Amino acid sequence: MPVIRSVARALPAYHVSQDEMESFIRELFNERLSSLERMLQVFENGGIKERQFVMPIDWYKKDKGLEERNTLFIEHAVDLGTEAVLNCIKQTKQAVGIEDIDAFISVTSSGMAAPTLEARIMNGTGLKNETTRIPLWGLGCAGGAGGLARAYDYCLAHPTANVLVLCVELCSLTFQRDDISKSNFVGTSLFGDGVSCALVSGEESSGYCAEGPHILGTQAELMPDSERVMGWDIKDTGFHVVFSRDIPSLISTWLRPRIESFLSSFNWDIESTDRWILHPGGRKVLDAYRTSLNVSQEQLALSEQILKWHGNMSSPSVLYVLEDVMNSSPLKGEVGLLGALGPGFSAEMLAMEWR
Repeated sequence: MPVIRSVARALPAYHVSQDEMESFIRELFNERLSSLERMLQVFENGGIKERQFVMPIDWYKKDKGLEERNTLFIEHAVDLGTEAVLNCIKQTKQAVGIEDIDAFISVTSSGMAAPTLEARIMNGTGLKNETTRIPLWGLGCAGGAGGLARAYDYCLAHPTANVLVLCVELCSLTFQRDDISKSNFVGTSLFGDGVSCALVSGEESSGYCAEGPHILGTQAELMPDSERVMGWDIKDTGFHVVFSRDIPSLISTWLRPRIESFLSSFNWDIESTDRWILHPGGRKVLDAYRTSLNVSQEQLALSEQILKWHGNMSSPSVLYVLEDVMNSSPLKGEVGLLGALGPGFSAEMLAMEWR
C-alpha cells in the first residue's frame, strides 16, 4: 500500500490576531452596516486566536481588482509552494531527493494560473522535466484530502512512484471590502492563508518506508444538487465566498452514514477508529463532527489547535492536522480516517493504518 512519507508546511509572513481582525472589520464597516455588532459575534465565537496572511493588514483596506489579487496570488503561491516542497523533501532525511519525484499534484481554489503552480515551481526546485503534472482546481476545503487520494491512485498504478501533493490557498486575497453579505463576514472571520506539501510513495519506490501512515483506500462522495452549499462566485472584483448556514446540519445528517459505509469495507467502524484527521472548517463544523460521529474533544484536539492558530486555510488545513498527528508518534496498528468537506457539497475520505 502507498505510504505518506512526510508532510511539511510553509507559513506566510504576517501573523494577525483575531482581535486585530475584528477591530479592522469594525473600522471598515462601522458606518455602512447597522447590524455590525451582531455580525461581529462570528469573530468572537469562532475559536480562532491567530491567522497568517501574505499581505499586511493595511493592504486590505483599499479596493482591489481581480488582476491585482491574482498577480499576488501567483507570486506568493510560487514562493511559499517552493518552500513547502523543499521542506517536505528535507524531512525524508535524504531517503528521497528532489530528482526522485515522479508526479507533482498541485491543489488550489483561491487563485488561477496557467501555466499552473506546479509547472512554475518545477523551474526553481530541480524537479526533473519528465515529472507528471496533475493540477487540481475547485475542490476547496476538500482539496487536501482529494490530492492525497489522487496520489494514492497514482501510486497504485505506478508502484515505483514518489508523488508530491502541494496545497496552496491564499484566501485572504479574496477579501471583499464592499461585500456586506453574511457569507463574506463568516469567510473573513475564518479564512487564513496556508501552504502544505505531502510526499506519497508507492510500495516499490525509493521513498517507501515501512513506518508511517499507509493508505488503505479512498472514497469520494457528492451530494446531488448542492452547488450553493459552499464555493465561490467569481466576479470582476474577484472571488466572492458562498457559505450556506446549513453546513453544520448537513454534516450531522449526511456525513456519518457515508463514513460508516466506507469504514466497513476495512472491517472497522467509527468506535474503533483511533485517529480522526478532519479538516477544521470552523467551530460549528468541529461541533458537528463531535455530535454526529460521537468523537471526543481529545480526538479532535489537533484539528481544534490548527483552527485556533491558523484559521480555516481551505485545502492545506487537513495536511496541517496530518503533520501534527504524524509528529505525535501514533502506535503501530492504529487506524485513522482523514476527511474533508468541500464545494459540491462533497466529501473526500482516506482510510489509513500506521505500520
